[in-house]
Formats: sequence, structure tokens, C-alpha cells
Amino acid sequence: MASIANLTLDAAAGGLFGLIGTALGRVASFFERRQAFAQEQAKWVHELQLHEMNMRAKAQETEAELALVAQAGSWRGLEASILADAAIGEASRWVVNTLRLVRPTLTFLLWLITGWIFAITQDGTIVEAAVFAATAATLWWFGDRAPRSPSTSPGRV
Repeated sequence: MASIANLTLDAAAGGLFGLIGTALGRVASFFERRQAFAQEQAKWVHELQLHEMNMRAKAQETEAELALVAQAGSWRGLEASILADAAIGEASRWVVNTLRLVRPTLTFLLWLITGWIFAITQDGTIVEAAVFAATAATLWWFGDRAPRSPSTSPGRV
């Protein structure tokens, strides 16, 4: 028969080993959770990077679409300007001549104003802006004003 002391020691040892086993299980569980959290965190970082890449791609796509729309609008504006110029139709000769002198007169005045701005201000940024505006206006008004042959007129393919 087992003595009470042996039974008490066996019970204490069993309890102690049970507690040690529970503690080791908890420690192992802690490291498992930490590893699972690190994996989850890496997954979140990866998803965030994918989301940022998608946003950049969509932004570039939107910029490209806006550039195409702006370019198309610019060409439509040029075409409308040319068609309006061609739509003068039959009028008195002095009216047609006066209308055709508007652009050259405005361009000459614009360049005079640009020269005056340069002479008065001597400020580089203001002069650069005035020269840019004068150049853009000159090229817009006279850049594509040559008479067109019937096969290349707007509206023909």
C-alpha cells in the first residue's frame, strides 16, 4: 500500500508537471500568436502596397485621359476657329479686308505692349510671361492659316 506521503508527493509532482505543461503550452501559444500576427501584418503591408500601386495606376490613367480630352478640345477649337474664318462668306470687300487685318493689327500691338513692358519693368518674370503670351498668340493666329486644298479641308476624310 502506498503511503500517504508518496501519494501526496505524486499528487504534488503531477500538479507541478501539469502546471509546467500548461505554462509551456501558454508560452508556445504566445509565440504562435506572435508569428501569426507578424504574418498578418506582412499581409496588410502587401495589401497596402498593392492598393497604392492601383491608385497610382488609376491616377496615371486619369491623367492620360485628361490629356487626350484637352488635346481633342484644342484641335476642336482650332477647327472651329478655321471654320469661323472660312465662314465669312460673301461680304463687302472692305469688310473682308478689315476683318483680315484684325489679327495682324492685334499681333503688332501685342508685341508693342511686350516691348513696352520690357522697357518699363525690366522684371524677368513679367517679361517672360509677356513674351510667352505674344509668341503663343502669334503662332495661334498665324501658325496654321495657309489656304487649304479642298481635299484637306476640315470635315473631309
